Amino acid sequence: MRLESPTPDGRPRARVRMVPERKHSNLGDNVHGAVTLALVDIALFAASHQFGSLNAGHSVTLDLSTQFVGAGRVGEPLDAVVELVRETGRLIFLRGLVVQGADDSHIVLSFAGTIRKASTG
Repeated sequence: MRLESPTPDGRPRARVRMVPERKHSNLGDNVHGAVTLALVDIALFAASHQFGSLNAGHSVTLDLSTQFVGAGRVGEPLDAVVELVRETGRLIFLRGLVVQGADDSHIVLSFAGTIRKASTG
């Protein structure tokens, strides 16, 4: 997990990486879609924590919308690049891409998600 440079309009971004192995593949020898979805869900929380939007507590994913646009390749780093869209008192809105390759040239998935923060009282 590392912070990236902000978006052109100043919103924070973060990158969460995994290196998929053979055990993460489907019958087509690509990264299984469920593995990619798990990466995205973990990345939403890891990024939100790095942005300072989440404290310790029981937060949940309220919504996760995904579009698979390419096959993930086994053995290559698979990165979820997350950006903060908006934060309210109880909600965090995020979006991003799962990418591989030099300069993030291979897009595997696009996503948008909403986290509900833990109750404070």
